[in-house]
Amino acid sequence: MKNILVFGGVGQLGQCIQKASASSEQFNFIYLDEVKGNILDNSLLSDLFEEYKPVYIINCAAYTAVDKAEDELELSRKINATGAENLANLSEQFGSTMIHISTDFVFEGNQTGLLTEEDIAKPVGVYGLTKLEGEVAIQKAAHKYFILRTSWLYSEFANNFVKTMLRLGADRPELGVIVDQVGSPTYAVDLAKVILQIIESGSEAYGLYHYSNEGVTSWYDFASTIFELAGLKVKVKALKTSEYPTKARRPFYSVMDKTKVKQNLGVEVPYWRDSLKTCLVELGY
Repeated sequence: MKNILVFGGVGQLGQCIQKASASSEQFNFIYLDEVKGNILDNSLLSDLFEEYKPVYIINCAAYTAVDKAEDELELSRKINATGAENLANLSEQFGSTMIHISTDFVFEGNQTGLLTEEDIAKPVGVYGLTKLEGEVAIQKAAHKYFILRTSWLYSEFANNFVKTMLRLGADRPELGVIVDQVGSPTYAVDLAKVILQIIESGSEAYGLYHYSNEGVTSWYDFASTIFELAGLKVKVKALKTSEYPTKARRPFYSVMDKTKVKQNLGVEVPYWRDSLKTCLVELGY
């Protein structure tokens, strides 16, 4: 069987890939945590590539603490940029195809049209900046790569917005949620299936792609829908960003155009409410 190395393999998306690939008979997925798959240790990485000679590597490893990153620029840069570059260099050396996960936070978020892959990336915080630096490093170092920008990732695994709302909603009759930040939630299992589709198709349509679930919503409406579909009676209060200040700025608008991923890779994109229903069933609601 052909080997695939999954870095950040025990995180949310890594667990979703494990779920989606459970029946795969063509590929052997090796899921690496931050110790066994330390993307900052070039010696260790070289040994992994030499041992497994992966046909694909999937990079789910990232520094994702958005607010904390404002105080930890160098650490964020090491993981999100240098680590990505290390993997890209070895992928190029060993002839592996790299699949890398990036973010809508590379955009400033001040426009209102659908964001395409050709739109100028202009991050407003350290997290987005270092993820963009990672994208650029991969594009310079490797030829065989797929960079997938995604947004508002959630699932039945790990910590995420949906699980937080369900936990808080079980204890509180009222919650305040941001209403003036708009984007597209993404069920991480759907993203995992797209990754598998790329791998199983053997596509060589390399490049930068946007993928989120279809549709547009605010965090306020997202939370309201979670409670509605889960059958929880929680009053959701609409908060403006100015009423809930955070260390890092967030894009006010980050709805991405999925035309390219649909046309080049034949991906079908589920509507966000439908995928949310699926996740809630998995969580027992």
